[in-house]
Amino acid sequence: MADDAPPGNAYEFSVTELSMALKRTVEDTYGYVRVRGELGRVSRPASGHLYLDLKDDKSVLNGVIWKGVASRLKVKPEQGLEVVCTGKLTTFPGQSRYQIVIESMELAGVGALMALLEQRKKALTAEGLFDPTKKRPLPFLPETIGVVTSPSGAVIRDILHRLRDRFPRHVLVWPVRVQGEQSAEEVTAAIKGFNALKSGGPVPRPDLLIVARGGGSLEDLWSFNEEIVVRAAAASEIPLISAVGHETDTTLIDFVSDQRAPTPTAAAEMAVPVRADLVARVLDNARRLVRAETRKVTELGARLEGLSRGLPKSDDLFALPGQRLDHASQRLGLGLGAAAAAKRSRYERIAGRLSGRALTSTLTNGRARTQDLAARATRAERRHLADLGKRLGQAGRLLDTLSYQGVLSRGFALVRDAEGAPVRSSASITQGAPLELEFSGSDKLPVIAGKATEGKASVSKTKRPVSKKKSTSGGDQGQLF
Repeated sequence: MADDAPPGNAYEFSVTELSMALKRTVEDTYGYVRVRGELGRVSRPASGHLYLDLKDDKSVLNGVIWKGVASRLKVKPEQGLEVVCTGKLTTFPGQSRYQIVIESMELAGVGALMALLEQRKKALTAEGLFDPTKKRPLPFLPETIGVVTSPSGAVIRDILHRLRDRFPRHVLVWPVRVQGEQSAEEVTAAIKGFNALKSGGPVPRPDLLIVARGGGSLEDLWSFNEEIVVRAAAASEIPLISAVGHETDTTLIDFVSDQRAPTPTAAAEMAVPVRADLVARVLDNARRLVRAETRKVTELGARLEGLSRGLPKSDDLFALPGQRLDHASQRLGLGLGAAAAAKRSRYERIAGRLSGRALTSTLTNGRARTQDLAARATRAERRHLADLGKRLGQAGRLLDTLSYQGVLSRGFALVRDAEGAPVRSSASITQGAPLELEFSGSDKLPVIAGKATEGKASVSKTKRPVSKKKSTSGGDQGQLF
C-alpha cells in the first residue's frame, strides 16, 4: 500500500542537474584550499597533463595539474614525496568523483626534501656516477675557463676578481638562473653547450668549467640536486669544479664533479696558481741552479788540481822517451847504410848472371821446348781425327745396312697409299685406290689398284713422266706389273 502512495513535493533532479549542482556547491565552498599529503600514483600521459593521488593514512584525494601549470612547478612530482598543494576543489561528473585542480605545489618542509635527496643519492650511487676513480685531475694552467652562474650576482664578480689577482685567464660566462623553475634545465644546457664547442673554433673551448652559486637554503640550492644536472656534470668531458653554496652546503653535483670547492672564490683559487708565486719559484729555482753549477765547477776544479799534483812533471815524462828517440835516430843512420851495402852486394851477384850469353841460351832452350810440344800436339790431333774417321765409316755402313734403300737395291719395291704411308698387306688395298711404287734410287711410279685375281689385287699403270734414271738392276721394274 505504501508503494502506491503519491510522491511528495520534493524536487526531482536529473542526474546531470544533480551532478552540476554538486559541482557548483563544491567549487563555491572550496574555491581555494591548501592540502598536505603524500604523493601516490603519478601519471604523465602524452597530453602533458599530470594526474596524481594525494593521500594520508586514511584517505585518498585525486588531483590533476594542467599542462601549463605542470611546466612551471618548482617541485617535480614523484611518488612518496610529501607536499603541500594549493588549488580549488571540483568534481568530475563523468565518474561521480571529486578532485583537486592543483595550481602550485611545494615540499612539506625540509624533512621531505632531505628524504628525497637521500633517495636520489642512493640511486645515483648505485649507478656508479659518484665513483672516485672517474674523477680527473684539473689542468695546471688552463687557457680558457668556462663559468656557469648568474651574470648579475656577486659570485661571478668574486671569481673574476680572484682570477685577476692570481693569474689572469680568458673567462667565458654562460648566464643561467641558479634557482627557480627553469634553473636545472639552464644549468644542464650550459654544461652541455660548453662541451659541444670545438677546439680551434670561433669561440674557444674551455679547458676547465666552474659551476657556481652563492649560499642559500636547501630549497634555493635544489636545482643542483636535480638528476639532469648531475648526469650532465658526470658526462662532461671538460674537468669541472662545483662551487655551489657555502662550505656547509652539499648538493649532488658536488659528488660527480672532479673537484668540489667550498665557495666560488675557492673555486677560482683551485683553477689557477698564483702568478707571483710561480715567478718567485722560477727565480728561486734559477738562483739555486746557478749556485749548484758554481759549486759543482768549483768542486771539479779543486779535484782536478789535486789530481794534477799527483802527476809527474812533464820534463820527467818526456826525458826517457826523448833519449830512446835519440838512440833510435843514431841506429837508424847506421842501419840504413848497412842495408844499402847488403842490397848493393846482392845486386852485383845477380848482375853477373844476367849476361847476354846466358839470356840467349835460355831463349834457345825455351824455343826448342816449344817446338817439341807443338810437334807432339800435331801428332795427337792427327791420331784423334783418324779415330773419328773410322768411327764415322762404321756408322755409315751400319746405316746402309739398316736402311730400306738397301732392300730396294736388291730388286724390291715399296708400295705407298695416297697419304704416303707404306702398304704392308694386300687386304688394305681397295679397288681404284691410287698407289705409288718406289724403287731403288728414289724412282717412283704412280698406279691404280684393279680387280682381285686369285686372291691378289691387280695394278694398272697410270701415265707419268718417264724417269731418266735407270734402275741399278739393269731393267724397268714396272714391266713386272
